[in-house]
Amino acid sequence: MKRNLKKYIQLLGQSVLFWSLAMGFYSIFRYYGIDEEEGVTVIKEFSGYTGTIKALMGFTAIGVLIGIVYASIDVVFDKFTAKISLVYDLIIRTILYFTTTIAIFTLIKELFSEIYGLNLNTDRGWWKENKSFWATILYIVMVSFVFSFIKIATEKFGKGVFIKMLLGKYKNPQEEKRIFMFLDLKDSTTIAEKLGHFKYSQFIQDCFYDLNTVVPKHDAEIYQYVGDEAVLSWPYKKGLANTNCVALFFAFQQKTQSKETYYQEKYGIVPEFKAGLHGGMLMVTEVGVIKKEIAYHGDVINTSARIQAECNTHKVKLLISEELLQDLKISTHLSATFLGSVLLKGKQKEVNIHTIIAV
Repeated sequence: MKRNLKKYIQLLGQSVLFWSLAMGFYSIFRYYGIDEEEGVTVIKEFSGYTGTIKALMGFTAIGVLIGIVYASIDVVFDKFTAKISLVYDLIIRTILYFTTTIAIFTLIKELFSEIYGLNLNTDRGWWKENKSFWATILYIVMVSFVFSFIKIATEKFGKGVFIKMLLGKYKNPQEEKRIFMFLDLKDSTTIAEKLGHFKYSQFIQDCFYDLNTVVPKHDAEIYQYVGDEAVLSWPYKKGLANTNCVALFFAFQQKTQSKETYYQEKYGIVPEFKAGLHGGMLMVTEVGVIKKEIAYHGDVINTSARIQAECNTHKVKLLISEELLQDLKISTHLSATFLGSVLLKGKQKEVNIHTIIAV
């Protein structure tokens, strides 16, 4: 609950800041110096610097309200419409955005009419023939695309990464310390044969949908989906904080178990996943020209994958390297057990591995 509230407050802050600035700039573009244009009739109250300030205050207030309302709509829709088609999602959101925008403009016009003694039209349907309103709506639509692009890019590359890409930080390889988790479906071949490729694809889709509900709560970034495997990553300190890198696995496990009835009725199988965890220094760089991506290179990724592959050998669901475990502060409801030293495929030096279980 606290994490959801924190996420909402964060989104709300970003939305309010973005829209208040966007609408504030619009008021300047719209009204500053307009009284000096030849042949342009301007309402007296909105002429000169005083008029520009009034317009700035009004449109900034509109921006704040738009930011609050749009953020609230997005949070609600992200919860209840994650599985509907993009077209229906877009249509419903657009209708809600439009109707709430009309309500916001009407409210602000009524307030300004009262405060400044203006005779602004707020009668029912005032917006239908109001060209100024439609010009503003066009601006809002274009700015919405910018906001959506930034949001999608941030979700794609991770928080802070998109800005670094814009600034060209990853044009040359950079060294970072990160934690990686390789999360793989147990008995995937058997399940695929039983379900068939179509239903198996739906099964994986459902599993990763459930995974995505817990990922934001543990500050994780999804690096890749590879078939029935997901590769997750954390900046080293974020992964250690609140034992995020371990807690995510158990939260995902609890999520799938809570939906046991759903999975049994639809597929006759309840998914079980196994995971390998390791952390350390590696290189991160931007790759590709036609399709740009952030790529991680280094022994950390290979070791994480090899550790996950050992889960079947040791008949456990979660394995973690001793190197990473030493930096973690394990919660009292978790217990770590040393399983020994293993020579992972492709490595010359043995790695100490542990399993972690809930107690």
